[in-house]
Formats: sequence, C-alpha cells, structure tokens
Amino acid sequence: MRLVEEIKLHAQRQTLLENKNVFISCIVPVYNEEANAKQFLTTLAEQLKNLTQRFEIIVVDDGSRDNTLATVMQLPKEFNIRIIAFSRNFGKEIALTAGLEHCSGDVAILMDADFQHPIEVVPIFLKHWAEGFDMVYGVRRNRDTESRLRRGLARLFYKLMTLITQIEMPEHAGDFRLLDRKIVDALNAIPERTRFMKGLYAWVGFTKTAIPFDVSERRGGKSAWNFMRLADLALTGITSFSNIPLRVWGFLGAVISLIALIYAVYIVTVTLLYGTDLPGFPSIIVAVMFFGGVQLLSIGILGEYIARIFTEVKQRPTYIIAMKHGFEE
Repeated sequence: MRLVEEIKLHAQRQTLLENKNVFISCIVPVYNEEANAKQFLTTLAEQLKNLTQRFEIIVVDDGSRDNTLATVMQLPKEFNIRIIAFSRNFGKEIALTAGLEHCSGDVAILMDADFQHPIEVVPIFLKHWAEGFDMVYGVRRNRDTESRLRRGLARLFYKLMTLITQIEMPEHAGDFRLLDRKIVDALNAIPERTRFMKGLYAWVGFTKTAIPFDVSERRGGKSAWNFMRLADLALTGITSFSNIPLRVWGFLGAVISLIALIYAVYIVTVTLLYGTDLPGFPSIIVAVMFFGGVQLLSIGILGEYIARIFTEVKQRPTYIIAMKHGFEE
C-alpha cells in the first residue's frame, strides 16, 4: 500500500515539475547584503523562470543597517519578490522562521544571498524532490576556506549533538535545502521561540537525501557569523534538544558525594585508631576550590536551561515586522 502511494506521489511531483507548474518559494534572509542582493536575486529569478511558471522570492531583511532593503525594493516586479523587514536584527534562525511562516509554495528553498549557496544546485534539489524525497539538503564537500580551529570545533559539535540527542544531524549540512510543504507546515506548528533550525529540520523527520556542493566565495560584504555568535548557536542547539548536561552534572554530584562519604569514613577510622593528625592547609584549599568550581559550573548549566524556560514563558513574539511588501498581490 505504501509503495503504491509513493509511486503516485512521484508521478504527481514529476508532472508538476515537467509542466513547470510547481509553486516554488525561495526564502532568502539578508543582513547587510547591499553588495550582493541585486545580482543574487536577479540570477535567482532568472533560474526560477526557467524551472516554473509559479514562484515567489521571500526576502527577509533582518534589520540591515546598509541599503539592502532599498536595493531589493528597486528590483523589477516580475521577479515576484515579497519583502519582510524586521524592526531590528533578530538573527538568521528567526529570519528563516518568518520566511517559512509566510511562504505559500509547494516547496520552500532556503538560500543565503552571498552566492555561497550555488543557484545551479536548485534544479538538482527539485529533481530529487520529484523522485519522492520530502527534504533535499546541501552538504559541503569541504570546509577548506575555514580555519583549522573552526573546522575542529564544528566536527566536535556535530559529534556531540549526535551523541547526546536522539536526532541525527548530518555533518557539514547547513540551511541550504529544499523542504516539501508538509515539512514547512510541521515546522510552522512548532511554537518554541529559541530556535535551532538545523536541529528542527532533523527533528521533524520525513524522507530526505543529501546533495554535495562546493561552497563558493562571497561576492561581497562580510559574514556576520563570528566565533561568539557561532558558540551561542551551538549552545542553543545543545540546550534545545538535550537534557544530558543536567543529568551529567547530577551524576557527577552523586559521584563526588560518594567519594566524600568514603573519605569521611576513612578519616573517622584513622582518627579512632591513630588519633588526630595535623590537617594540611594546601589540601584544604585545593578541595575548596575544586568543589566550588564544580558547584559554579553546575549552577551555570542549570541557569542556562532556566534562561531558556524564562524566554519561552514570557511568550513575546518571535519577531516584529516593520514593513511587508508584495504579499498583497
């Protein structure tokens, strides 16, 4: 029965693609991309015109401080550009969320506007979608353009996420991907405000396949992803999808308490048998500093989870829109 449904689905999608009738929504978050926006969106629109008669390009301006928004507003009407401009910078994860919540297509394709996500891979995404995959995601062939430290930390993060969570996040996969409408609806139904999109893509499930691609150089501008922002995103991913850190420190506390109890029994026994020995000042200082550090670290981890709870229960809107353009059409 399932095989029959898969064959029907494949036939329906193939027909849509061949007749150029599949509705494609491209979601492009931008932040200070004045140098790239016009050329990228022009190239993307021309590619989409060759693939389908029905498409929209949703540009989410994440509080840009340059002339990105004005540049996008000047693009021709036939590019079918819809614009969402935030009141301030809310971050890329939130920009992607806004794009998904406002898109109407049969599929949504997520891309960056700096040309690092090659536009020529889009037809390959659609081909695999027509074959029955609900999610088609790009995987970097290499990370040679990054420093050795950054590559090592990225590899460590993915291994850690696979180890401590119940989801499998493919290494070297980013936001460059195609999502079927059912996945878009599933992501839009998730109410959490502190969002780690790479984890959510994996969490919703559905059939998926990977497409390797080469990351191109930025055509202009500068990446806003510094080390601190990447570290914050990694911390968000870990705390959003695993409570293992809490359990680890609970286990460590139990182990330390057991060791302390055994040591106390040892001290009492030695004192009863041989009398009181002169306590050593250095050993006391080391013990106090060690246990103090453990307590502060465990309180910090606990505080991080409490901060996430605090953010969720306030129920503030995920983002605030300053201006929308093109959706009325």
